[in-house]
Amino acid sequence: MNLEKVVFSFFIVLALTINFGFFLGDIDNPHHHNIYEFFAAIVVSLTATILKFGDRSSMGTLLLASSLVADLQLIIGAIIWAFADTGNGIAPETLASIVSLSGGALLANFVSVTLLLIETAILRR
Repeated sequence: MNLEKVVFSFFIVLALTINFGFFLGDIDNPHHHNIYEFFAAIVVSLTATILKFGDRSSMGTLLLASSLVADLQLIIGAIIWAFADTGNGIAPETLASIVSLSGGALLANFVSVTLLLIETAILRR
């Protein structure tokens, strides 16, 4: 078993699951979307992206591209959250935008996991 592949796969799947945990719930209900979970999704997604820089294969290029898309959407969501939070909470329509961006990142993470599964199936043969 290759430890590097295990760590690589771990962070890809962890990015997907944490992002899913944040995304799940009513889109405009702040009680369903924790800022710390959103922060964790960003950190894990950026870590997964850094781990993807070493792969020089064509599949690695697709993995990196999908990870960069997820990072971009999560970072834009964090910027919106930072500027929109007035201390009294966040407006439901603003939270809906942030959760929608998180949904786009979730889709990009799903693409990464799917590509990882395809790559694993190809290597088995």
